[in-house]
Amino acid sequence: MNSILIMGEFMNKVVELFTTPQYIESMLHGFLLTIQISYFAILLGILLGTIIALVDIAKPSKWLAIPKFICRAYTTIIRGTPMALQLFIMFFVIFAVKGFPSIIIAIIAFGLNSAAYVSEVIRGGILSVDKGQTEAGEALGLSGRTIFFKIVAPQAVKNIIPALGNEIITVIKETAIVSMVGMYDLNMAAKDIGSGQNMASYIVPMFVAALFYLATIYLITFIVRRIEKSLRKSDSRTGD
Repeated sequence: MNSILIMGEFMNKVVELFTTPQYIESMLHGFLLTIQISYFAILLGILLGTIIALVDIAKPSKWLAIPKFICRAYTTIIRGTPMALQLFIMFFVIFAVKGFPSIIIAIIAFGLNSAAYVSEVIRGGILSVDKGQTEAGEALGLSGRTIFFKIVAPQAVKNIIPALGNEIITVIKETAIVSMVGMYDLNMAAKDIGSGQNMASYIVPMFVAALFYLATIYLITFIVRRIEKSLRKSDSRTGD
């Protein structure tokens, strides 16, 4: 009997949340901020991560010695420290300037963090291509640029896409910690709606926020799997 009452109260709170304009507006506002931070952080991460990966795998030379050292030190430091700590440093140390847009700080923080992981994904994808492919291109008299873009890159992308998709998903979920620095994201909206109320009232917005995240992650997963399947049409194996 108690379980039925609890379930009934839970469903009533769900209906209340979706029928109260103020609650819906708060959830959508928080969700929009989450998507904005994630989208631009991922773009920054892919751009910077690609540059880092290309520098890291480039043939050694006196001109690249320092850039290579910087890139490797960067990925080591970023991957070896918590994202929350990096976010705090960005907000309260590096960009501790009154009036500086919080969303820009968050995008930079998550973008720089993602770049370290993206660089390893891209580096691993490129190095996974058999060296014989490059040697065959050289034997045919092709230039290094042609070999990379026509032979190596198309094969590397097939290995990069799944791992890159996982990184995108990770960034979206990690943005939930921006509520720790006072930003009104989806996580903060759920806390705000449920604060000061009973347990059922607190759980419902958290449950709805989880559904928002789940739907977003499912969409990303679906898109990545479709891209992966399209890229592997020429392979003897295909995966759904």
